[in-house]
Amino acid sequence: MKVKPRDIPALLKSVGNGTRAVLVFGRDEGLVRERAEKIGKQVAEDLSDPFQVARPSLGDIKESPSILLDEVSAISMLGGRRLVRLEGAGNESTEAVKLVLDSEQGDGLLVITGGDLKPTSSLRKLMEGAKNGLAIACYEDSMQDLMGLIQSVLGDAGLSATQDAVSYLVDNLGGDRMVSRGELEKLVIYKGDEGGQITIEDAKACVGDTSALGLNQIAEAVTAGNLVSLEKFLERAWTEGHSAIPILRHLQMRIMRFHLARGMMDQGMNAAEAVNKLRPPVFFGERDRFMGELSRWTSRKLEMALEILLEAELDCKTTGNPADVICARALLRLAKAAR
Repeated sequence: MKVKPRDIPALLKSVGNGTRAVLVFGRDEGLVRERAEKIGKQVAEDLSDPFQVARPSLGDIKESPSILLDEVSAISMLGGRRLVRLEGAGNESTEAVKLVLDSEQGDGLLVITGGDLKPTSSLRKLMEGAKNGLAIACYEDSMQDLMGLIQSVLGDAGLSATQDAVSYLVDNLGGDRMVSRGELEKLVIYKGDEGGQITIEDAKACVGDTSALGLNQIAEAVTAGNLVSLEKFLERAWTEGHSAIPILRHLQMRIMRFHLARGMMDQGMNAAEAVNKLRPPVFFGERDRFMGELSRWTSRKLEMALEILLEAELDCKTTGNPADVICARALLRLAKAAR
């Protein structure tokens, strides 16, 4: 069964006994690992316990396709359900997983992790169509996801953060959930036992740009209509192995903030009032630049920009054409519109 995003939090707390297998997949490897571990710990608190957890390799499956079913059917030496973990799976594992779904032997749970499986992937199609299986897609964190992660990690440590600090963290986290969580945990350690509130100075002291090459720089070059900077930042991004989807989505978030502010301006607010209403707030050092770029964009232009970005993302996933070319064309088109 294909799991809808709104249903994922509940499943991370409790997967039904009727579920034989769960596939967690996507480009965000950190989020894939985090969700797979949460599901696995519903069965085995210690994921390294050899008596309750089995971890067959892809090589094992190639030699004996029935090994997954054998492990799921085995009885745990300590009682309770047995957990079987299969990592880095792709289409080569489809038939072995199908054996588990088609059988009623045993009550173990198979948790599978995979990369960016396309909609045409046989493994993904099998799991999305199975009544006793779940397929959970993991996409790059949105602004709302990052704010939730920040609140969760800091809140668990008894900390809060100023609006400027939250804005800075949202701008400088992303790309990989585990890296983002690690950066926030580093910030918690930095703050120590004194507790209290995280300031912008604390955030800058601990958290670097985990998006590697500054997705902000690319997005800002587009909304400012700076073609020279855009070409330079894109070239650097491709050289370092950045992928097109995070770039497109980061720009989408910036355009959506512009659209929200422009909507308030259309209702009578001035630019400063509209920007002050945005949450998370615009970082103080960026306010003047943000308002300057906002003046270049009408509501209609922003709506068209969002349509172009959504179409580009869809093309990246479905056409088979080079994603970096699709992304670059869309960004250059929007940067020219901002001039």
